[in-house]
Amino acid sequence: MKKVGIIGSGSVGKALARGLIENGYETTISSRNGLIRNELEQLFNGKVKTDTPENTARDNEIIVFAVKGTKAKEALTNLKIDNLAGKVVIDTTNPIEDAAPINGVLIYSTSINKSLMEELQAMAPKARFVKAFCSVGSAHMVNPDFESKPTMFICGEDQAAKDEVKHILDQFGWESEDMGNMEAARAIEPLAMLWCIPGFRKNSWNHAFKLLKK
Repeated sequence: MKKVGIIGSGSVGKALARGLIENGYETTISSRNGLIRNELEQLFNGKVKTDTPENTARDNEIIVFAVKGTKAKEALTNLKIDNLAGKVVIDTTNPIEDAAPINGVLIYSTSINKSLMEELQAMAPKARFVKAFCSVGSAHMVNPDFESKPTMFICGEDQAAKDEVKHILDQFGWESEDMGNMEAARAIEPLAMLWCIPGFRKNSWNHAFKLLKK
């Protein structure tokens, strides 16, 4: 199994770490804070390694980028861009502003004609970004339990990188739908807006998207 490093120790990073551990990946989860790293080691009963974000990016083959959207560009820069060269980077981020939703609709920092993923890919052109895990809550990212297998929409420039992510999605219990190149993130990232509306309006968070085909 390949070595996976997770940048970000929030709910998304923790949920994906659990899934990776369950499927036999050698997993490192990072934090700049030494106390948080100690807490993570205890939380996972020593089943994950912990390290700084920079070391995690340098020392692992697949990188899960699971940071807050407003901090994504700063976090990417702090990893040292060269550490990501040639690596699959699973981009879970959404460009959510630090502002209250309007009638249940999140406020985004990007326009419909430019995604956060495109901005991150431009900052790290040698990294192999794949958009995934950005349109469902962390509670459902691994082994989603719905009436049928949900669809995870992905995109990116590198087909081999997308195939790597599809394999992880298969292990996690998802069907994946490849939407093409990175421009498709302009459509995928706003799915988080749609996903969150029932939650904000009705406190209903147990749902996912499904692409139906004939």
